[in-house]
Amino acid sequence: MKALRNYLDKIKPRFQEGGKLEKFHSTFDAFESFLFVPDKTTFKGSHIRDSIDMKRTMTVVILALMPALLFGMWNVGFQHFRATGQEGGFWQFFGYGLLKVLPIIVVSYVTGLIIEFAFAQYRKHEVNEGFLVTGMLIPLVMPPDIPLWMVAVSTAFAVILGKEAFGGTGMNVFNPALLARAFLFFAYPAFMTGDNTWIAGLASGTGIVDGYSGATPLANAATEAIDKIPPLSDLFFGFIPGAIGETSKLAVLLGAALLLITGIGSWRIMLSALTGGVVMTLIFNAFAANKFMAIDPLTQIMMGSFLFGVVFMATDPVTAAQTNKGKWIYGFLVGTFAIMVRVFNPAYPEGTMLAILLMNTFAPLIDHYVIEANIKRRLKRAKAVVKS
Repeated sequence: MKALRNYLDKIKPRFQEGGKLEKFHSTFDAFESFLFVPDKTTFKGSHIRDSIDMKRTMTVVILALMPALLFGMWNVGFQHFRATGQEGGFWQFFGYGLLKVLPIIVVSYVTGLIIEFAFAQYRKHEVNEGFLVTGMLIPLVMPPDIPLWMVAVSTAFAVILGKEAFGGTGMNVFNPALLARAFLFFAYPAFMTGDNTWIAGLASGTGIVDGYSGATPLANAATEAIDKIPPLSDLFFGFIPGAIGETSKLAVLLGAALLLITGIGSWRIMLSALTGGVVMTLIFNAFAANKFMAIDPLTQIMMGSFLFGVVFMATDPVTAAQTNKGKWIYGFLVGTFAIMVRVFNPAYPEGTMLAILLMNTFAPLIDHYVIEANIKRRLKRAKAVVKS
């Protein structure tokens, strides 16, 4: 590493102001920051010193996503072998899933980073580390058989219109990974819905074992085929069809534990979203106008991308509410609307994506009214003190 550090120091003047490669300063700085901890420090003003920075934050989130990614690779292979009636073991399942998932990850990162570097060069800004997480989240919310060109198009849409159009990392209103999924859902719905969509290698509908259905638990619930919903153990461990990284709730909870221990993820948003989902489900249970409304809260939370969205999407520090009270309100409404959309719209039973995007829109408004209420309360308190 010392030799690499010396080499970077040697060529660094070429990329600084006045150097031959000055135009590529942002690109060089991005690679240097990726390889080594930046040595920049503040030299004026009051600051709270902390070991955490953007690079470390993104690294922790990536580590938190690893259980979901690794299990997702295995499950992609497992579901394919099971659907086609083939025999295989752990490494056969994992190897098949790796070959399916890795290209999606590569396309996501290559497309997004090219755009990020281009905008950084154009604006003469540093390349932020924000896409390190987005580039991993996008593949995890995709079907395993999604065409790679669609991954590239949806990633470009999310980065350009969902992020760079607002000013880049820290300025975006919507979660970019969810925008990518929403873009694909509305632009190419045939590739994001259907029983065979979530099983790798079955896009053509051929080669399926007699009696096997690739329907997800939510698809069964939406058609009121409640008896076909897998047991809670399968829902928890993730032995079900679904998006690459969303099936295993155990993997998601392991990631949530890391985010909470390190303080990266907001426990207020996670807890309030779960509370909102449970409350909305209990309200539906009270009416039980159909079989979907009668599903118990634990099964509702275990189905679909609810937990994945709550842990990794709703807690995005940029697009979520910022005030503590606002986080409670924001999270509760995310959970409430996720279950509400899921039950009221059988054509699209997965409501987590739409619920989070909706609340991304209202997060600034929630914070505004929370702050205004605090100001009014303090002014009232001050007036009471003056009068006394």
